[in-house]
Amino acid sequence: MKQIAGIALIILMIGCNQQKQSKNTDNTKMENTSFETVNWAHASNVYEVNLRQYTQAGTFNAFAQELPRLKQMGVQTLWFMPITPIAQLNKKGTLGSPYACSDYTATNPEFGSIDDFKSLVKKAHDLGFKVIIDWVANHTGWDHVWTKSHPEYYKKDSTGNFKIASGMDDIIELDYSNPALRKAMIDAMEFWVKQCDIDGFRCDLAFWVELDFWKEARTALEKTKKLFWLGEFDALDKPEYMQVFDASYTWTWMHQTEQFYKGNIGLDSLRNILERYDTAGGINKIKLWFTTNHDENSWNGTEYEKYGDMAKALAVFSFTWDGIPLIYSGQELPNTKRLQFFEKDVIAWNGEYKLADFYNRLLEVREKNPALRTGDASAKTILLHTDQPNSILAYLRKNGDKEVLVLLNLSKNDLTFTLQENLLKDNYKKVFDDQTVQSLNGKTTFELKPWGYEVWEK
Repeated sequence: MKQIAGIALIILMIGCNQQKQSKNTDNTKMENTSFETVNWAHASNVYEVNLRQYTQAGTFNAFAQELPRLKQMGVQTLWFMPITPIAQLNKKGTLGSPYACSDYTATNPEFGSIDDFKSLVKKAHDLGFKVIIDWVANHTGWDHVWTKSHPEYYKKDSTGNFKIASGMDDIIELDYSNPALRKAMIDAMEFWVKQCDIDGFRCDLAFWVELDFWKEARTALEKTKKLFWLGEFDALDKPEYMQVFDASYTWTWMHQTEQFYKGNIGLDSLRNILERYDTAGGINKIKLWFTTNHDENSWNGTEYEKYGDMAKALAVFSFTWDGIPLIYSGQELPNTKRLQFFEKDVIAWNGEYKLADFYNRLLEVREKNPALRTGDASAKTILLHTDQPNSILAYLRKNGDKEVLVLLNLSKNDLTFTLQENLLKDNYKKVFDDQTVQSLNGKTTFELKPWGYEVWEK
């Protein structure tokens, strides 16, 4: 019996080793998986749609009426905050958080039906937009359908109850050690690709979910359609997630520019951050630049509260540095109020859209000029030196013979400054002034008003 038991043990060990070896091989294959960014993303932009607060009706159908205006402004990619129904148990405020989902394959009745959303996507596609949706994979609300049908999909606390997600008591965490949960999540994501023909996902708190799940999900979903993957994580903090995601957030830049405006750090610190972003996660990976979004606006203040007179100069940066710019609902107004998160609080549209032309000019040059492509090794970003290093941020974007020169006065003073590099050749025109065409061949001295900006296109 001992001999038989010994043989059995040896066989078991061999089997386990083979299984372990197979698993390691699978992991190696997964780690070496290479994902190619969809071509349209390299010259795109993102407009975040807060559907609840966008119109008084707050529906898919009501928002569809805004598409021609946004198309005219130059918007290319529409990101819809979560469109799934909101959990009612333990919800926040009157309406609850759109990030506390109760069913991954249904729409929030507040917004309309799945057919309404399909119709909206089709209209958007017909006008040339791409559509991505917010995907909240880490957690659900307390009365998500899975809490009844598949409670084993969830993490449990020490008392055996659903585990609250990071102290936010309206959401509970999913358990990605469960293969059945992974498959169910991928199936749910695939539902929106197949049923509504969406073009990608903005993945909420992507770094809260295991990296290997995202690899598994992207591998599976792209058998159906090539998608754009935007992850909510900072490439400086979680560069490994750039193995899967095409684009990442730039939270560090956003927070440190606020500190700069408040006088707590200098411009050299910002330049150092930009140099770190250049290679974070890979030189061909895309960074998302922004001055506000739904979280920042609601919880930390509007862009004008945070950046004051510097807000527009930072917007120019976001549209011209290497990456993709984000516009949040209402920035074209401009919106100067914090929008409530759990209540109805409609953007105060007045029909004027005072910044629409400002954004249109930036979006147009981004779309048409190859020098502003992102995630493209042929598009170079050259940081220029000036005799006002504490106040002037100057850089040249270059792709072959295409060039865009950007000059930003990040100070409250009128400044005359000199570029130390003599790289400008031939004629350039001002993006914000079609009448101004000038030979910059050999020109090195410029003037800018306080918090002023100039963008020159060769």
